[in-house]
Amino acid sequence: MLGLRRREVATRFDDIVEFARLGGAIDRQVKFYSSGMQMRLGFAVAAYLEPHVLLVDEVLAVGDAVFQQRCLDRRREVAEQGTTIVFVSHDLPAVESICRRGIWLEQGSVRVDAGIKEAMAGYRDSIEAQSEAGGRTGEPLQLVKHAVRGEDRESLTTDEPMTIELTLAGDYRGDATLHLGVSEGTSSPIFQISLEVRLTGDDHQIACVIPRLPLPRGRYTLWAGVYSIGRTDGGTLMSWHSVGQFDVFGPMLDTPPRAVVLAAPVFVPHHWEE
Repeated sequence: MLGLRRREVATRFDDIVEFARLGGAIDRQVKFYSSGMQMRLGFAVAAYLEPHVLLVDEVLAVGDAVFQQRCLDRRREVAEQGTTIVFVSHDLPAVESICRRGIWLEQGSVRVDAGIKEAMAGYRDSIEAQSEAGGRTGEPLQLVKHAVRGEDRESLTTDEPMTIELTLAGDYRGDATLHLGVSEGTSSPIFQISLEVRLTGDDHQIACVIPRLPLPRGRYTLWAGVYSIGRTDGGTLMSWHSVGQFDVFGPMLDTPPRAVVLAAPVFVPHHWEE
């Protein structure tokens, strides 16, 4: 059906079954497969056809972590053979690990067509802008002022102190938990820190000092939220939202091997010896 001779199918059959990890179910009718099993089998077949262009759409949404890494490894192998890979996904770290060129589509229109880092930066900026535009009216607390600065200057530097200053306003009285997070634009933070505070109904000023900022050079987004003590699934006093962006100056992260996904851009001080 895919233009392969029977001999070619037989040659690839064992590799396909082993890759999809369906050895115990390969003789079962496909109509009895789960959607995840079908997706894994479909990707395995496509990955071993040796195509000129491989179109992959959100295949990493199924399967465990082992299968996802196998998919990434196989795509690296296919790319090294000269195959063009069109990878469609919302998994930004996986996209960055595989692709060199990025196209951001919105409502069928091309918003950005550039290098992968530039395309993802534009998408992340859009997410942050949407979060800032979303009104949070009627909440007991509001963040009326914030500042992010380095030690003795406004700019921030990798592995040096970072100070975050916040002013909360509202008529809420009682104990609460303030959560701060830093991300690359999305609402999923690279790291998150929290503090229990007692609010009196007046403006409340808080400063957080991070002695050694573990972020490499780049642009990041500060997020904040305030919740009732011990609750993040209710009792919202100020919902989780982006506060603003800040730039960090310092070393760039080393580029990892292709298809190795970085969970977060974290700077680790180190030295080599030979």
